[in-house]
Amino acid sequence: MSTDVVRVEKPWGYELHWAKTDRYVGKLIHVNAGQALSLQYHNRKDETIFLWAGRMLFEIAEQGGPLVQREMAPGERVHITPGTVHRMTAIDDCDVFEVSTPELDDVVRLQDRYGREDKEHS
Repeated sequence: MSTDVVRVEKPWGYELHWAKTDRYVGKLIHVNAGQALSLQYHNRKDETIFLWAGRMLFEIAEQGGPLVQREMAPGERVHITPGTVHRMTAIDDCDVFEVSTPELDDVVRLQDRYGREDKEHS
């Protein structure tokens, strides 16, 4: 098993994959101020995010409900179950710890400001 931390560049910042097994993944997600991840959901991936630094606008639509926005501050966490629509937008530079099941390619993008297509329909 590799002990390297893998850096993955993203149009909104970068990810550091610091743990990866067949059962879980640990990431540090850095989102530059003013940038946003896609509005997305996962079919299988179950994840919990923990905002370590910065302020973030978090959008979530639980069980087919309306998209609700709330500002998050350091120390707050959210559990995101499969099928839950969500998006993170950085108000300040943000560092987010994410732990999840290992399905890294399980992303269905509904909106993306960087023109990326989702894996399911591309």
